[in-house]
Amino acid sequence: MAKNTSFLLVGIVLILAGCTMAPKYVQPAAPIPADWPSGTAYEQSQASTNSLTVPDLRWQEFFTDEKLQQVIAMALTNNRDLRLAALNVELARSLYGIQRNQLYPTLYATASGGKSHSAADLTQPGESQTTERYDVNLGVFSWEIDFFGRLRSLKDRALEEYLATEQARRSAQTLLVSAVANTYLAVAADRENLILARTTFQSQKAAYDLMQRRFAVGIATVLDLLQAQTPMETARRNIAIYTQRVAQNENALNLLVGTWVPAKLLPAELNRVSPPHEISPGISSEVLLRRPDVLQAENMLKAANADIGAARAAFFPRISLTTIIGTSSGDLSGLFKAGSGTWSYAPQLVMPIFDSRTWSAHEAANLQREIAVTQYEKTIQNAFRDVADALAMRGTVDQQVSAQQSLVNALAETHRVSTARYEQGIDSYLSVLVAQRSLFAAQQVLVSLRLSGLTSQVQLYAVLGGGWETEPEHGSVAMSASSPDPG
Repeated sequence: MAKNTSFLLVGIVLILAGCTMAPKYVQPAAPIPADWPSGTAYEQSQASTNSLTVPDLRWQEFFTDEKLQQVIAMALTNNRDLRLAALNVELARSLYGIQRNQLYPTLYATASGGKSHSAADLTQPGESQTTERYDVNLGVFSWEIDFFGRLRSLKDRALEEYLATEQARRSAQTLLVSAVANTYLAVAADRENLILARTTFQSQKAAYDLMQRRFAVGIATVLDLLQAQTPMETARRNIAIYTQRVAQNENALNLLVGTWVPAKLLPAELNRVSPPHEISPGISSEVLLRRPDVLQAENMLKAANADIGAARAAFFPRISLTTIIGTSSGDLSGLFKAGSGTWSYAPQLVMPIFDSRTWSAHEAANLQREIAVTQYEKTIQNAFRDVADALAMRGTVDQQVSAQQSLVNALAETHRVSTARYEQGIDSYLSVLVAQRSLFAAQQVLVSLRLSGLTSQVQLYAVLGGGWETEPEHGSVAMSASSPDPG
């Protein structure tokens, strides 16, 4: 028994000191410029010196509107897509645990008993016999000693796949937060447009009623009456359109949140929503290397790298061990008496001589790594393009809003002057109609541009990674102290 224990300890030491045959991982160079794009389109987005970088901001700090914060918190609790992502993380954690634990021997306890009778013709000296045997054993069955790192490489692959799943959850959370914010802002914009349409309808209805009275006393013509009716009916149609849009966006928000959003948390209009915090992409594009989808792609690259180690180890012998210690007796009452102890030790070595599949598997593992490298580089390039587009939007949208606001002011004055000139009999009602149509269209565009300005801030926050905090309620990617990792 002492000898058997010594062999077992030697095997454990060999495993703990073992190494993998995986190639050393080297992070590929990022195929993007070190600096962000520059030029006229980006000047405004890079001009602010008081802006914080995304790593400094959790979503609770980035979104300053209290109602929006509550809606996002509800979504993080109830959204089914995020719940599935979190469950996938837990599944990957369990699969990693299964693969990791293959490095350790598994102890089994067995107990057996039996009685058999042999005929006289089969025994010496020609008398029938009845025999009994009882065994109680504790042993290790077919434990593979990982001399060449095959199991360790498979464990490393499972770990990287688990970490990649955690990064996928982070990406899903960032996407959900930005989608909820954008939909919330869309509800606010449509509600503001609905208010604008209703206000326009009321003013146009008053103008139409006045025109009816003027027509009744012969001051206005039929053409004037029809021209006054046109903008009134257009405004009434717009009321129906924006009523529909508000309802549809509220339905979309409810779906994202995963539950019904209380009416008290919905925005009244866009100009009452507190804008998000101003942020900056920082100086270098290296921040993209910490974006969740980029980290996920890198984890998959590391997993492919570990696969090469497992494929290389397949060319070398596999050594397994079966060892048993226990007690045996021909009588159940004698199982634990002195002299009934038994033990066995049975190592096994399997050496591949010719197996063409191992060569194909090794080639496939190398190709999978090249595919993972390409996917990693592509992910970084897509991330750089996303940020560049968001910066271009942020760099120009404020100028668009400013110009559109000036246009609205000018058209409002034009509408006022046209109305006064018509009432004084200087111009026809057609000039009032043209001015009113232009003003209403410009006001709608202004609301749209203000919405674009807010959503561009949300987009920039999302494409920069959405903050790099670890959410405690979903667990950490770090291994707990209760689950030690031998590698």
